[in-house]
Amino acid sequence: MLLSRGLGSWGAVLVVGGLLVGCAQVNKAPVEDRGGWGGGSAARVDPATLPGAENAGKPGYYTVQPGDTLIRIGLEHGQSWKDIARWSNLSNPDLIEVGQVVRVVPPGGADGEGARPVTSTKVQATPLPPAGSSGSAAPAPAPTPTPVATPPSDAAKNGSAGGDASGLGFIWPAAGPVIAGFNESTNKGVDIAGKAGDPVMAAADGRVVYSGAGLRGYGHLIILKHNNTYLTAYAHNQKLLVKEDQNVKKGQKIAEMGNSDADRVKLHFEVRRQGKPVDPSRYLPAR
Repeated sequence: MLLSRGLGSWGAVLVVGGLLVGCAQVNKAPVEDRGGWGGGSAARVDPATLPGAENAGKPGYYTVQPGDTLIRIGLEHGQSWKDIARWSNLSNPDLIEVGQVVRVVPPGGADGEGARPVTSTKVQATPLPPAGSSGSAAPAPAPTPTPVATPPSDAAKNGSAGGDASGLGFIWPAAGPVIAGFNESTNKGVDIAGKAGDPVMAAADGRVVYSGAGLRGYGHLIILKHNNTYLTAYAHNQKLLVKEDQNVKKGQKIAEMGNSDADRVKLHFEVRRQGKPVDPSRYLPAR
């Protein structure tokens, strides 16, 4: 009887031990971040099998890192997240995977401006001398190519096609005082104080490439694309008044100031040159 009871106890220990071992093996399963706009997790996959892996390291392409979203990738590269999704042939733009490679410049040119238009020419006919005229005819002048106007490019439709900010004429997006200046390491723009509901205005003509609250740390955010070089970002709003793909004019009210994802009411304003944050005070008029 004692022997039977003892074996029973050891059997229980062995069963419990087996369960613990089983749990330990499950917990060792590797995890891979799969962050679209909100992030997530799933089983690890071989990066070589992910979409776009053959383009890793090539100019004009970007390898997705942990914590990335299409919105952030677009902001960091001066592009619309919708364009990146289209150029990368993403079947589900809400899902990108760590190690996946996406295209961050338009097909047709790594300079971000796409293929340049070709200017066609036409040749003007030169009339022959009248029939029966004496003497040899003077040699006909060489035909002069006449340029033919080409339709404006998409870049020209969306603002200045070049990278010169002087043609944009940036204005201050809010009327309040600056409470925090630009710092490459801690502040990628300037913070402007104000009251809840104060108007936030477009700093220059442009197109809305993002309007929403999908980028952590920015609250309710608007991103405008002004040309192939410059973006501006307007963060922490309480209300957004424009939608994606909408064209806006300089000085147009695009949002109302707030404190979304911030410790106080303020506008965080960024100027991005080819995706890199630059000091807005260099582009804004003196007050």
